[in-house]
Amino acid sequence: MRRNHRDLKAWQRAMDLVECVYTATLAFPQNEQYGLISQLRRASVSVPANIAEGFARNGSRELLHFLGIAAGSLSELDTLIELAIRLNYLSDQEELGGLVDEVSGLVMGLAASIRRKL
Repeated sequence: MRRNHRDLKAWQRAMDLVECVYTATLAFPQNEQYGLISQLRRASVSVPANIAEGFARNGSRELLHFLGIAAGSLSELDTLIELAIRLNYLSDQEELGGLVDEVSGLVMGLAASIRRKL
């Protein structure tokens, strides 16, 4: 039986990250609804979505491609969090930044493991 993407620790923690981002952005100014809030949420959702999509594809190379996209979204998210901190929309969110770092490590570790098997 084929494993499910839900079994992956990287996907599970990425989903936790999405929840944290949505919660953190609830207190943002209303005028950021279609700006920074939207960008933060889309970048965060992109991470578990790309992990899941890559896992459902045919083969390790395609999974690696989607893990690369997830890694890019994590870098985008890190930048957007830094901007939100600089604009005083977020305090220095160690939990949020720490979770981004954790998920990045999991995604990179998963990709490295797959590359070793190719």
